[in-house]
Amino acid sequence: MTMRRRHLLGGAAAALATAFPALALAQGEWPQRPVRLVVPFPPGGGTDATSRLVADRLNIAMGWTMVIDNKPGAGGNIGLDAVAKAAPDGYTIGMGQAANLAINPSLYAKMPFDALKDFTPIASVALQPVVLTVRRDSPFKNLQDFIKAAKARPGTYGIAQAGNGTVGHLAGEMLARRAGIEVLQVPYKGANTALTDLMGGQVDLYFGNTVSVMS
Repeated sequence: MTMRRRHLLGGAAAALATAFPALALAQGEWPQRPVRLVVPFPPGGGTDATSRLVADRLNIAMGWTMVIDNKPGAGGNIGLDAVAKAAPDGYTIGMGQAANLAINPSLYAKMPFDALKDFTPIASVALQPVVLTVRRDSPFKNLQDFIKAAKARPGTYGIAQAGNGTVGHLAGEMLARRAGIEVLQVPYKGANTALTDLMGGQVDLYFGNTVSVMS
C-alpha cells in the first residue's frame, strides 16, 4: 500500500479492520492531525450514513480524529475531484463507489479525474442492494402494480434517484427496459431530498440503497 497517490475508500464490506492498521504502521506516527473524509453526496443519504459510521468506529477504535466533509454534485464527481486535487499526504480520503468510479467515466465525455490513476484504494467498506420504494399510501402494493400502471400511462410516473449516473438511475433504466415500460427519471443531488419529495408526493417512487431508505 502506497501513500504516493490520493486515497480512496470504496464499495463492499470487508478489509477495513486490517487495511487501516497496515496503513498506520506503514506511516509510523500517522495520523498526527485530523483526517478529512470527503463524502461526494449530501448528508442524510446512504453514502453519508456509511461514511459517518466508518468515521465514528475509527475515531473510537483507533483514537483518530476523522472529519466528514460533504461535497455533493455531478454524481459524486465534485467530491472525488477534491480528493484527486488534494495533497497526497494521507490526510484527505474519499468515499468512492460504483457511481463515481465505474459508471461516470462511461457517461461523461470528460472527467475531472482518472479513477484508475488518481487514487489508491484502501478498503472496501459496504455492499448494499438497491431497492424500489414507495410511500405508505401509494397505490402500488407490489412491482406488478407499478409495471401495469406504467404500461397504461407511459412516461407518467416519476422515479427519484440520487443523481444522474448513480446506481439508482441505472436500476431505473434497467427496470424500464426489462419490463418494457417508459418511466420519468427525476435526478436529485442526494437521497435525502429525493426521499423528502417521495414522502411529499412530488415523485411516485425512489430507487436507492437500503441505508438511505431504512428509516
